[in-house]
Amino acid sequence: MGKHKYDYLLVGAGLFNAVFAREASKQGKKCLVIEKRGHIGGNLYCENIEGINVHKYGAHIFHTSNKHVWDYMNELCEFNHYINSPLANYKNKLYNLPFNMNTFNRLWGLNTPEQVKQKIEEQRLKIDNPANFEEQALSLIGTDVYQKLIKGYTEKQWGQDAKSLPAFIIKRIPIRFTYNNNYFNDPYQGIPIGGYNSIFEKCFEGCDIYANTDFFANKEIVKSANKTVFTGMIDQYYDYCYGQLDYRSLNFEHEVMNVDNFQGNAVINYTEREVPFTRILEHKHFEFGTQPKTVVTKEYSQEWRVGLEPYYPINTAENQEKFVKYEILANQQKNIYFGGRLGEYKYYDMDKTVEAALSLFKKMNGSHAYR
Repeated sequence: MGKHKYDYLLVGAGLFNAVFAREASKQGKKCLVIEKRGHIGGNLYCENIEGINVHKYGAHIFHTSNKHVWDYMNELCEFNHYINSPLANYKNKLYNLPFNMNTFNRLWGLNTPEQVKQKIEEQRLKIDNPANFEEQALSLIGTDVYQKLIKGYTEKQWGQDAKSLPAFIIKRIPIRFTYNNNYFNDPYQGIPIGGYNSIFEKCFEGCDIYANTDFFANKEIVKSANKTVFTGMIDQYYDYCYGQLDYRSLNFEHEVMNVDNFQGNAVINYTEREVPFTRILEHKHFEFGTQPKTVVTKEYSQEWRVGLEPYYPINTAENQEKFVKYEILANQQKNIYFGGRLGEYKYYDMDKTVEAALSLFKKMNGSHAYR
């Protein structure tokens, strides 16, 4: 450790740094964790309300095809057998997601894959070079599915008209010609029994943690550690010297309801543009709860600005060009490493976050790290 009190300063107490901290602790390294929020766990943090584990920052369903990652996570918690099967609500009619034979039967009353393929082909826009998101979607799926289940939801998510969104956003549309409502194709899937918080308590065990601590107001703290792993916004770290990267933000409205079951499903998307929220979550269904009350969350997509929480990097060519400049800057610096969605400006699923954290630790510490 040399002259430094800590081996690592970990900025942010989300999943990336939690996995990194666990690996560091296994090797007897000492970590200082600072977190601007009042709790550890990042966006996976759950709050217990009425005996229900409420996902405070949106639904998080762990899923992966990587058995190493699944085994790793199972050392930290026990998963239930929750299968993500969301619904879409359009004008008070419910449709299964992802688009499958149940969806098409509900839309058109058709029963066989052949009938559905024919219907989609009839409705498809025949165009070689779609100029925008709307044309691309219509060329892939046709009018009915697009108008009812894609258009409004996408416009709310991005905050603009579908005709002004680039075509590349939607390279393909997952269509199943089976009656299978399981949203993910991954073989491993579930929710930690009792919520996500216990994972973070285990991973950060033995670390010194300062919550409610803003890194940018306490930059001198880097001197207390040999190396820093930063999981905040890379553009903010460099004081936006190449300009701000773009993100989408979210807003959540949580409500306790005096009924035992509000909507009968954990996730229902609202696909009309006129309905301001994108989806309603009912948290007890993630863990098959039977509590007398329920907690629901309305989720709203919103434009990000400084001061709001950034959730989704907006992966345009212009943003990628900016990010590469920041990345070059980062690579020129010693003893500072960037990780996670914001540090690497990537839309990571949870399993990919775990993989990336293990990979960084291994790179920094040689072959003793988890493989």
